[in-house]
Amino acid sequence: MKKTLLAGVALAATLAFAGAANAQLKMGVTGPITGPNAAFGKQLTDGAEQAVADFNAAGGIMGQQITLSKGDDVSDPKQGVSVANKFVGDGIKFVVGPFNSGVTIPSSEVYAENGVLVITPSATNPKVTERKLWNVFRTCGRDDQQGAVAADYIAKNLKGKKVAVVHDKTTYGQGLADETKKAMNKAGVKEAMYEGVNTGEKDFSALITKMKNAGIDVVYWGGLHTEGGLIIRQMRDQGLKSVMMSGDGITSDEFATIGGPGVEGTLMTFPPEPRTRPEAAKVMAAYKAKGINPEAYTLYTYAAMEVIKQAAESAKSLDPKKVAEKIHSGMKFKTVIGELSYDKKGDITRPDYVMYTWKKGADGKVTYVQN
Repeated sequence: MKKTLLAGVALAATLAFAGAANAQLKMGVTGPITGPNAAFGKQLTDGAEQAVADFNAAGGIMGQQITLSKGDDVSDPKQGVSVANKFVGDGIKFVVGPFNSGVTIPSSEVYAENGVLVITPSATNPKVTERKLWNVFRTCGRDDQQGAVAADYIAKNLKGKKVAVVHDKTTYGQGLADETKKAMNKAGVKEAMYEGVNTGEKDFSALITKMKNAGIDVVYWGGLHTEGGLIIRQMRDQGLKSVMMSGDGITSDEFATIGGPGVEGTLMTFPPEPRTRPEAAKVMAAYKAKGINPEAYTLYTYAAMEVIKQAAESAKSLDPKKVAEKIHSGMKFKTVIGELSYDKKGDITRPDYVMYTWKKGADGKVTYVQN
C-alpha cells in the first residue's frame, strides 16, 4: 500500500513536471507581411523569430516554450482588427506589432478589451500611447520627438531654404509631417508648400511641377519608402535637385531600389544605429549566419520580445496585466537596443532620434548612414 502510494505520488510529480516542460506560451507578431510594405513586415517577423529561437534555446519564458503566430495586416487598419480578433480567438496574450500607427491604434483597442499586451516596435504616432491604454507600449520613439529633431536640423542647417512639407494622408505620414511642420514653425521656419498625396499613387508630375515653380529647396516627406522613392526618382527625372528629408518610414534599402541613385544625400531621422551596439553583437552574429541584414525595426522587435520576457520573469507571472504593471513600474530592461524603461503612458523614457544621410558605400550601394 505504501509503495503504491509513493509510486502514485512520483507518477503525479513526473506528469506535472512533463506538463510544465511541455507547456506552451502563445505569442503573436503582426505587420505587413505581404503588400507594398512587406519589407517592414519582414523586419518584424525576423526580429520576433530570432528572439523566440534564442529564448526557447535558453528555456523559454517562465519555463514555457514559445509558439509564435504571424498575422498579416497588409498595412490595412481593417485587416489589423481582423488579425487582432483572430489572435484573441487563438488565445494569444502577448503581441509584438503592428508596424503602422494607423493599424496599431484600432487593433490595440481590441487587444485592450481582451486582456492582450501589445508592444509595437515601430508605430510612432503620439496617439498610440496618449490614450493611456493599460496594454500598449513601444520600443521606438514618437513623431513629435523625431519631428522636433528634423525641424531643429532644418532651422540650423538649411536656414533660408524653401521647404515643401508633403505627406501621404495616413495616420503616420501626415502625423509626422504635421509634427515636423509645427516644430519648424515654432523655430521660425514657415513652409513654402504643404501638400498631401495618396498612398499607391504612381505619378507625381503635377506635384513636382508645382515644387519647381515654387523654387523648393527641401522636400520634407511624411510617409513610407514606397511613395517616397517614386517622388525622389521623378524629382530627379524632371530636373528638381531639392534635398529630401524624411523619417523612419523610409528605413529600408528598398527606398534606394525604388528611388534610384538620386536618393543619395537624402536626410532621415531614426534612432541611433542599433546594429553597432555591443548589446546586439551576439544576435547580429546569429543573423549574419542566416544571411539576414537586420535593418531598421528588426532589433526593435527583438527588444520588444526581451521586454516581455524580463517583465514576466520579474512579475513571476504570465498574466498580461501583471506584466504590464511591471513595465509601467519604471523597471530597467536590458535589450539589444540598449537599456529601456517606460513612463506611465507606455513610452520609452530616453530621447531616441538622430540624423542619418543616405550615402554610397565602398560597394557602390546607397544606404542610410548615421551622421
